[in-house]
Amino acid sequence: MKKATREHLAEVARELALLPFHGEIDGTASNLVPIVRLFPTWSLKEADGLWCAAFVYYCCTEAGFVIPYRPGECKTCHLAACLGWEEFAVGDQRIEYHKSAHGFIPEAGDIVIYDRVIENKEHDHIGIVLEKRERTILAAEGNVNNRSKIVERPIDEHIRAYIRIPDGYRFTDE
Repeated sequence: MKKATREHLAEVARELALLPFHGEIDGTASNLVPIVRLFPTWSLKEADGLWCAAFVYYCCTEAGFVIPYRPGECKTCHLAACLGWEEFAVGDQRIEYHKSAHGFIPEAGDIVIYDRVIENKEHDHIGIVLEKRERTILAAEGNVNNRSKIVERPIDEHIRAYIRIPDGYRFTDE
């Protein structure tokens, strides 16, 4: 049985980021099928170059968290989008949502949403914190130049929010 803990999520995310997953790159076919199949209305072609949030969802499910791909809290989109993660976290009182990097100390297994990292827009990227360092975080991320990898990012104004899913979290539609 998978143990749905943030610590385990960080371990899984590290391992999956280092595979690496990738979209179509330099004539090499995408290996994103395990990630994309979790979103029944999405195709491999649609996902190519837009799968950072889907990678986070895949890591969560592989770590044992039970979350539907589109919980009721997601008003705009499903969890293959950064905005979907924010709507989910804000709407579910069991999940901690911490706006910006100020006053919150991230831990391994927290989810980080970025603004203006990939494109010049809000909610443009997401990852899973592996480690907090003095002025940076180490994160497992999908879709960094269409590959998964481990990235060190500064703790600065590009961090929109942190999401902390409680250990043992199981979404139930009551």
